[in-house]
Amino acid sequence: MEENYLKPVLDFLSELAQHNRRDWFKQHQDVYQAARKRFEDFVDELIIAYRAVEDLGPLTAHDCVMRIYRDLRFTRDKTPYQTHMAASIAKGGRHSPRFPYYLHIAPHDQSFLAGGLYMTSGSQLARFREQVDRDSAPLRAIFNDSRFYQVFGAPGGESLKTAPQGYSRDHPDIDLLRLKQVTVSYPLPDALVLSPTIIDHVVEIFTVMKPFLDYLNETVAA
Repeated sequence: MEENYLKPVLDFLSELAQHNRRDWFKQHQDVYQAARKRFEDFVDELIIAYRAVEDLGPLTAHDCVMRIYRDLRFTRDKTPYQTHMAASIAKGGRHSPRFPYYLHIAPHDQSFLAGGLYMTSGSQLARFREQVDRDSAPLRAIFNDSRFYQVFGAPGGESLKTAPQGYSRDHPDIDLLRLKQVTVSYPLPDALVLSPTIIDHVVEIFTVMKPFLDYLNETVAA
């Protein structure tokens, strides 16, 4: 991919962050559409490259790219637009029940890759805890893998202060059972986002993430 390919995306998002209003957005629809097309083309190239690692089916960026319009129903922040562009990459696209690879592009070194249990249903969290209670060794083997730990460190996320209902506080896997979210992430500074090697780098990081998502999709996904 050519150097600075995503620069129009970062430039538009930076401007949008300063002028997050419907009138400004309407006046800059052509700039937005050009930036979105650039992002979608990037996601399409990423999907093609990642097919060497995982079968994603007939997936395209159209299936994965998320809306820029914010849901304002349950928030005091009434700014109408997201100031990032994102894609949820999994077989079936952004509406898939599978746990996806998440790509988040935002200016000023705020881009990142992520995956895991985030905003999950109560039934999914219950299945995760049941699986950990039954046998935590496969998950711990993933987390303790030297390459996985080098890239992501320890998984993070919101955690209970005490044991979840039905589990003892002295359970040998209480550290995992307390988790309400189990996520990993990897930062993408602007210099990397604008690098000609960005596709190769994302493929490499997603490949390291793959055993974790495979585990979740095999044991937790509905």
